[in-house]
Amino acid sequence: MKKKILFICVHNSARSQMAEALMNQLCGDEFEAESAGLLPGKLNPFAVEALAEVGINISQKQTRSVDEVLEKGDSFAFAITVCSESESEGCPIFPSATQRLHWPFPDPSKFEGTHDEKLVKTREVRELIRAKIEDWCASACAKTAG
Repeated sequence: MKKKILFICVHNSARSQMAEALMNQLCGDEFEAESAGLLPGKLNPFAVEALAEVGINISQKQTRSVDEVLEKGDSFAFAITVCSESESEGCPIFPSATQRLHWPFPDPSKFEGTHDEKLVKTREVRELIRAKIEDWCASACAKTAG
């Protein structure tokens, strides 16, 4: 049975959405990822574009709040915050989460510059998230196998 992961950031618009999509693509055999935000906003178009470049379409995804997740009563093996230290302090405690992890990444909504400059920075965040997931999955899967 797959272990469930909840990725959390402030607006559920970029970092947590990218982490959810990449986790499901890279480690979907072992884990099932979802995402939510403290104050859900609108899907970040740069996150949509950066993921589309690697064959992942999130253009129809909706943002959602952590409150919605809590109300559903789903249990998660991991709750992973992907926002800054100060932002993650506002995250609720998930009674059903076995482990809470913190993987801070830069916020694409704060990037400035031209469209191309913002996209380049968002790609960098995508690759940071991908690398973290690949490393973590290799370690987690090795523990499961051993």
